Amino acid sequence: MERTSLILKALSEETRLRIMNLVLKGEICVCDIMRVLNMPQSTVSRHIAYLKNAGLVRGRRQGTWMHYSVSRNDAGDEKGFVTNEVLKCLRVLMLKNPVAIEDLKRLNKFRREKNKCE
Repeated sequence: MERTSLILKALSEETRLRIMNLVLKGEICVCDIMRVLNMPQSTVSRHIAYLKNAGLVRGRRQGTWMHYSVSRNDAGDEKGFVTNEVLKCLRVLMLKNPVAIEDLKRLNKFRREKNKCE
């Protein structure tokens, strides 16, 4: 029950839901999260810390930037089962959420612009 509570608390804030929506689409650099949400690095990092502590995301460093992705969870244990079920539900909910849809449109636009520059 404690694990479930920790996960749901981490997802009880709009900014963290928006971050999870972006991470659910694949690995993402914190710089892209900052651009999409129009928030400073310190704010984004603070919210990501909640998600990491709940076991929802994991990070890897590439140069000076951190890249985040959904944590891999073994569905055979309670922690993994709860996490996987919550993420499945979140994926479905975000498909119909206007804010989540707009965030993904901005992310795709930023990524297209970034690819043109490379």
